[in-house]
Amino acid sequence: MSVEHDVLERYSEGAESRQPDLCCPVDYDRELLALLPQEIIEKDYGCGDPSRYVQEGDVVLDLGSGSGKICYMAAQLVGEKGKVIGVDMNDDMLALARKYQPEMAQKIGSDRVEFVKGQIQDLALDLGAMNQYLSKNPVTTAEDVVSLRAWQEQQRKENPLIADNSVDLVVSNCVLNLVHDQDKEQLIQEIFRVVKPGGCVAISDIVSDETVPEHLKQDSQLWSGCISGALQEHDFLQAFIDAGFIAVNYDKWEGEPWQTVEQIEFRSVTITAVKPQDEPCLDKGHAVIYRGPFSEVYDDEGHVYYRGQRMAVCERSYRLLTGETYGNQFIGIAPVKEHKPNPWCCQPGTLRSAAETKGSVHKADTSSCC
Repeated sequence: MSVEHDVLERYSEGAESRQPDLCCPVDYDRELLALLPQEIIEKDYGCGDPSRYVQEGDVVLDLGSGSGKICYMAAQLVGEKGKVIGVDMNDDMLALARKYQPEMAQKIGSDRVEFVKGQIQDLALDLGAMNQYLSKNPVTTAEDVVSLRAWQEQQRKENPLIADNSVDLVVSNCVLNLVHDQDKEQLIQEIFRVVKPGGCVAISDIVSDETVPEHLKQDSQLWSGCISGALQEHDFLQAFIDAGFIAVNYDKWEGEPWQTVEQIEFRSVTITAVKPQDEPCLDKGHAVIYRGPFSEVYDDEGHVYYRGQRMAVCERSYRLLTGETYGNQFIGIAPVKEHKPNPWCCQPGTLRSAAETKGSVHKADTSSCC
């Protein structure tokens, strides 16, 4: 059997009756859970709570939305101007999630949640629309396969399930490890494609402390149980860096492993990351001071920040470093009078002299968030 078939079968069983082996203990926000039907709570399978990164007004995309629990929690947080989209390929889970849409819309004041059918490694292809196409155009010959592929490519370009740069926050709860290894790179590239510049991801998943050997990957129970498809802990972070994300960070790390198989530890983590702003680097006289405690740090774009030094940064980097992404790690120093914008990305280690920044407003108080 294929990985996809094993996962579909296991989670269809999970939609029918609760499967305790598919989830880790998670301390969810009880106030958000209070409005949810018990069936949704009982038949949700995850290892973290990415809903805590949701902010008012966000367009949120939940990958592998399952029973809809995270979607309905997020819907309470995005408010009337926000929206939540759940993507899943399992019809039984989609039916379970959609079953409670009218009830939840009434409880929270509006219908802010949409559930769509798709594979998370191919967020452009609408599988619901493909099912309709196949009902009218069944595939019975090799020529039909060619026609189907042409239709799929046209759909991806003209009517993508999730459009480019359309989502403020992508969340997922113990699902990325269910995707076949050969599709994981494409999956993370798809996440990067749909996130808006400046948008975030918050992914809760299982990682391993060692690379999982092939014989464990071939175990269908371990794979569909969110174990043997796990990425090694460093490789998980690196995959997001390679896709183009910055500020890639383990925000949550369980000290105790969820399971240990052949002395390999599998534990729950939550990773956060940011898609860079799609704008040029312009020097207007901004500076930041790295607070410490380390003597120096580097960001994902290769810039170095020395502890206690006024480092020259472009306006784009200034906003990133003094915003919520990096919490309170940097003191921002805005110029008294902005320079004429000069296209420039500072060389690593470039300092801004005190003479240039005297009388500037110092931005020193921020809060930590995705």
